[in-house]
This record gives sequence, structure tokens and C-alpha cells, in this order.
Amino acid sequence: GSITTADGSALVKLGNTTVICGVRAELAAPPVDSPNKGYIVPNVELPSLCSTRFRPGPPGEEAQAASQFIADVIENSQIIEKEDLCIANGKLAWVLYCDIICLDYDGNILDASTFALLAALKNVQLPAVTVNEETGLSEVNLKQKNPLIIRKHPVATSFAIFDDTLLIVDPTAEEEDLATGTVTVVTDEEGRLCSVHKPGGSPLTGAKLQDCITRAVTRHKEVKKLIDKVIKSIQPK
Repeated sequence: GSITTADGSALVKLGNTTVICGVRAELAAPPVDSPNKGYIVPNVELPSLCSTRFRPGPPGEEAQAASQFIADVIENSQIIEKEDLCIANGKLAWVLYCDIICLDYDGNILDASTFALLAALKNVQLPAVTVNEETGLSEVNLKQKNPLIIRKHPVATSFAIFDDTLLIVDPTAEEEDLATGTVTVVTDEEGRLCSVHKPGGSPLTGAKLQDCITRAVTRHKEVKKLIDKVIKSIQPK
């Protein structure tokens, strides 16, 4: 709830990496091919403000890759059923614009972005909307607000790989630069695998990958506990 103008927001600090996520909800017509679904549009920004490695201008390769990673996590984990965002079949649905902006960059942007997205979505309150049958216009009731139904809680855990022998969890920017590869494992609260992201680099043996997955499941419990604790603390008494 760190951005008062957004419908939901969260600020995540992971070591020296700081990321803020704001969710803005708008009304739109649902897609023609799936009239009972809404949209979720994620966008990761790495402005020149957060690190000297980024230049002003259009989004660079790392920002685009991070946006695609977040889109895949949303899709694969079923964090939100897009059917839940539909208000009136074929007529009206919610579009959730999830803007994830890095304020301070020191590596491990994928984990921080995933945490921020999950926490911000859990913070979202949407007004009740009905479609007037006679006029066909939407009526918004700002007094009655409902939280989103969060189906799954995906949490990412990144590892820096050093010559396929050494793994470092939650790498800093310096460790990422020195590493021979990175791998990001996304799990949900049931310990199921939502996504494995490994952009090139040195290979991983099956045993090492299994070790990463086991550690990711353990870390998931800690992150989930922390998010629940914070959300409970900001709820109005």
C-alpha cells in the first residue's frame, strides 16, 4: 500500500535491490476470442536512475527479458484466473496494469519483481462494478471494494552458478557479473514448479537443479510467511 494513487502496490527491498510495484485497474471490453476473461499486463522498468548500467530511452534487453519472465510466471502459475476479472461476459472486464519499477539495482531483479507483483496483487482493492441492463452502461460503486482472488502464490528464487560446482542464492549485481550462469526457480505454496528460467550460461546437472528446487520450496515458506505478516499488519482493525 505504498502508492496511494494505485489500486494496489508494494515496495520490496532485497539486499540493496529495491523494487516498487503499482497495480492500476481499468475497464475494457474482453478479448473477442475469450469473452469471459480479463487482462493482466505486466511491465518491468529499469530506469537509468537505479543503476549506471542502464541508459535512458526505450527499455533495454534486461528489462524486456524481466517483463517476459513476469508474464510467463503469471500465465504458468495461474496466480489469478483471468475469468475472475470478467465483469459482464463479452461486454466488460478488468485490465490490470502491473508496473514494476526498480528504484535501486543490485542484482536479482527477477526475485524482487515476483515478490513485488505478488504483494501488490494481494493489496489490490477493486470497486464493485455492474452493467445496467437498460442503458448498457457500467456503474461503479466506489464505496464497496473487494480484494482480488489470489489462486496461487508464486515465489522466485534465483541462483548464480559458478562453473557448475558452486551455487549462490540471491546473487548481487557483482556476483551475477562474475557468474558463469544463472537460474531462477519459481514455485507455489504446494511446492509445485511454475517455471524454471535459465538464460544460457554454464549447464546444470539434474542433481544440482533438484537441489535448487528443494531450496526454492524452503524459501517460499519464509517469503509467504513474511508477506502474510505484513498484509495482516496493514489491515484496518
